[in-house]
Amino acid sequence: MRSTPGRLSAADRRDLTSAARIREAAILRFARDGFDASLRTIAADAGVSGALIVHHFGSKKDLRRACDEWVLGQIRDSKRTTLATGDSGPWLAQLGRAEQYAPLAVYVARTFQAGGESAAEFFDHLVDDVVDYLAEGERNGLIRPSRDNRARARLLTGMSVGSMLLQMTLHPELLRGGDFTGFFRHLTETVTAPALELYSEGLLTSRKLLDDYLMYVPDPPAAAGGGESAAPPS
Repeated sequence: MRSTPGRLSAADRRDLTSAARIREAAILRFARDGFDASLRTIAADAGVSGALIVHHFGSKKDLRRACDEWVLGQIRDSKRTTLATGDSGPWLAQLGRAEQYAPLAVYVARTFQAGGESAAEFFDHLVDDVVDYLAEGERNGLIRPSRDNRARARLLTGMSVGSMLLQMTLHPELLRGGDFTGFFRHLTETVTAPALELYSEGLLTSRKLLDDYLMYVPDPPAAAGGGESAAPPS
């Protein structure tokens, strides 16, 4: 029986529920074991058959793509919640719900550990989103304008991803047994305060280095190591 447009049948609702359950199980399993995890293992985690995964997602590659899209959407929404108004309340509430975001952080780190085209595409999507919500922050007067919005977004994204990968490398014990919450809390306690200090107060006491560099870029001196040293301007 075909469902009425705009209204899902009970079977359709069950279908959507099972797809979401598979996606959730896949994100957790990929975060725990990396992307070599099998569809059979994911099916067992979700309490479904492998055939049902194929029915909903087609292949493991397509399932991973669906997981990527959902994780990116969750990150995007959480960032925009803070930058939309500048109210720290929602952001602090998110910190208090580390268990909700911890698997997503580990999933992101696993994506870059795996490398390849999927990691490059994921990074580009992250940067696109950072450009968008920083622009929103600029419109709201919360973020300073940049002379190169995308370059700034790439740097911020790389710093964030690099921090996660470094903590995973230095503290693998925090991920044993799938303890994503312990890892995420350690990560936030390690980087949040110094990052906010850097973003809020800056690092250098003057902009001299920036101004000198911007003057240097259009007309740099001859490269060192070519047998001749660049003479200072007279």
